[in-house]
Amino acid sequence: MEFIKKYFRIEERGTTIGKELLGGLTTFLTMAYILFANPSLMGGVVSDGAGGTIQLVAGLDLNAVFLATALAAGLATLAMGLFARIPVALAPGMGLNAFFSFTIVVNMGYSWEEALAAVLVSGALYLVVTLTGLRQKIVNAIPQSLKYAIGAGIGFFIAYIGLVNVGVVINTGGTNTSLGDLTNPVAILALFGIIVTMILLALKVRAAVFFGLVITAVFGLILGEGFGVANMPVFNGLVGSVPSLAPTFGGAFRGIGGLLSTAGGWFAIFAFLFVDFFDTSGTLMAVTGQMENVTEEDLQKANVVDASATVVGSVLGTSTVTSYIESLSGVGAGARTGLASAFTGILFLLSIFLSPLLSLITPSVTAAAMVIVGTMMATSIGKIEWNKWEISIASFMTILVMILSYSISDGIGFGFLTYVIVMIFGKKAKEVSPLLYAATLLFIAYIVLLNVL
Repeated sequence: MEFIKKYFRIEERGTTIGKELLGGLTTFLTMAYILFANPSLMGGVVSDGAGGTIQLVAGLDLNAVFLATALAAGLATLAMGLFARIPVALAPGMGLNAFFSFTIVVNMGYSWEEALAAVLVSGALYLVVTLTGLRQKIVNAIPQSLKYAIGAGIGFFIAYIGLVNVGVVINTGGTNTSLGDLTNPVAILALFGIIVTMILLALKVRAAVFFGLVITAVFGLILGEGFGVANMPVFNGLVGSVPSLAPTFGGAFRGIGGLLSTAGGWFAIFAFLFVDFFDTSGTLMAVTGQMENVTEEDLQKANVVDASATVVGSVLGTSTVTSYIESLSGVGAGARTGLASAFTGILFLLSIFLSPLLSLITPSVTAAAMVIVGTMMATSIGKIEWNKWEISIASFMTILVMILSYSISDGIGFGFLTYVIVMIFGKKAKEVSPLLYAATLLFIAYIVLLNVL
């Protein structure tokens, strides 16, 4: 026990083993949806918005992607805990998996093997950028206030995702977003969870976020099993069968030749690299911003794990593996060290056998954690230098675009672009780091190529 405390710096970061395990469990419950969402986006069906479904043509085997997702998330998160020793969990990224299927495979016509090859090469390049120290220099070039804006923006973003996932906020067609049907049982359960968690926080209950999840899941189970309410958490047993990885394993290697022989293939690599780099940078800044005693060495190790996880995940047969902003739910429950991540990783590996149990964790159950943690993160907005125009407008654009574009990397990119433009025309161009200019140009290239190709 003493070895665990010393290795993970439990006392140094003002936490306990119990808090870490609760935090790790909370993070797992908050992001367990990826085990089912990722296969459906890479090889199954999605809703067409009109009550029907659309068959994806990416061609990946659903069961193999499920296993690849669980293995990649489990191994990567376990490595993050043991090597970087910070409470950040990893899994195939939402948005990146949709980009994989809809853009690279469906629209651009590449095979799923070639798409996996793009993920593989982008991960290798990310690893090079990290090991050479270029990543650290780019992050250091970002003004401190913009870092606060990124953290606040992610807070609003994660809360927005939580509300959208349960239909509290919807797209009506008439307006881009509006209040949804609050008589829908899914929305009601989510609002119940939010209220319960707020009450627990007001009562200063330890691990209020976690207990909010548990209470909401039990209440939803009672509504579903006892009163026949639809779309509630369900209990499907404990143990399920383990699928085969053979249909996807190693497919990335078969696609490298065809991918690298075309300009579109290089764009796919660049797009995966760009989004993963800035998503990970934003997530790590947001999570570690809630902690103390996190060193640059810790962040360097975290990025090495993130990049390596993408490489390993592509070989297993899944899209880019990245650091998850849902890790903040675990931090909100008290996690401060890598012990939480190690526990989350073990739970992901166990989910290979316990997948039926995950049907208890629905978006309604996790919505409260996302809203409450988002609130905690948004407090960094007060540290922004709003009295400086170049900072205030760039920070505002970062937060606004991040939420409305549903993308952390797009928000960061538009924030950089705004800051650079204002600094140039404000005759302060020399105060901007050359690396920030380079990052802004890469963002412009990404947006142009994305729309052209």
